[in-house]
Amino acid sequence: MDESERQFEDTIARHDRIEPRDWMPDGYRRTLVRQIAQHAHSEVIGMQPEGAWITRAPSLRRRQVLLAKVQDEAGHGLYLYSAAETLGVDRDDLEQQLMSGAQKYSSIFNYPTPSYADVGTIGWLVDGAAICNQVPLCRTSYGPYGRAMVRICKEESFHQRQGFELLMTMMGGTDEQRAMVQESVDRFWWPALMMFGPPDADSPNTARSMAWGIKRHTNDELRQRFVDMTVPQADALGVTLPDPELRWNEERGHHDFGQPDWDELKRVVSGDGPCNAERLEHRRRAHDEGEWVRAAARAAGEASR
Repeated sequence: MDESERQFEDTIARHDRIEPRDWMPDGYRRTLVRQIAQHAHSEVIGMQPEGAWITRAPSLRRRQVLLAKVQDEAGHGLYLYSAAETLGVDRDDLEQQLMSGAQKYSSIFNYPTPSYADVGTIGWLVDGAAICNQVPLCRTSYGPYGRAMVRICKEESFHQRQGFELLMTMMGGTDEQRAMVQESVDRFWWPALMMFGPPDADSPNTARSMAWGIKRHTNDELRQRFVDMTVPQADALGVTLPDPELRWNEERGHHDFGQPDWDELKRVVSGDGPCNAERLEHRRRAHDEGEWVRAAARAAGEASR
């Protein structure tokens, strides 16, 4: 082990931060690029499911709230692409890999949102799962990623509360509105559990990411934390989580719960989800239609030199 590698290992052992100019193993850099890029892509693609409801929101206030949230998600993507660029990759190249399907994004965004209740369910369940997954990343070993996550997590927490408030309002409404909420929760519960990735025994990257301090908890630990957090919230809302195996285990001090359809996760991640093609086609179209903006920015930059 040479001096650079020794310094890297010592920094990781101290739970300290690796910065862009520090030496790092190629595997560490590749793992970070993969994870940060997937996170950035998820924020960008994640604007689509809820963005479709901006013009159909039931009130001006709801429209303003939803528009602000979608704008936040665009900002999160920018923070994360900037963090990835500190590792020596090009943002345009990352976007091309997203649009070609070479790089992935969170499986949850390949599910449709046919009901306005889905806006609240995404805020409550999907952003709630994101918070469980992302708060530990504020302490990740790579400095630019961890610092980006601090602001992102603050905004995601606000989004989660907005979603819960929307569902609570609907649950206090008509029978039809309550049925809409329950139907939405039924559809999104299992995909939300899949957001943490495959079981630890089937996860090829978790052990190495934890050894490097990129991740702080395993997929299964985070999934358990999410379930324990969500059950009392569901009780407060008055909705039923669609899992017949869900129950409190006194001995464990945690909830027991069933397992998602992991074959479904593999299909969705591989591109065979309900909305995979639609999401990527929309992203490619938006990219092509925005070329004049990028061209104008390039021209302005050259003129200022």
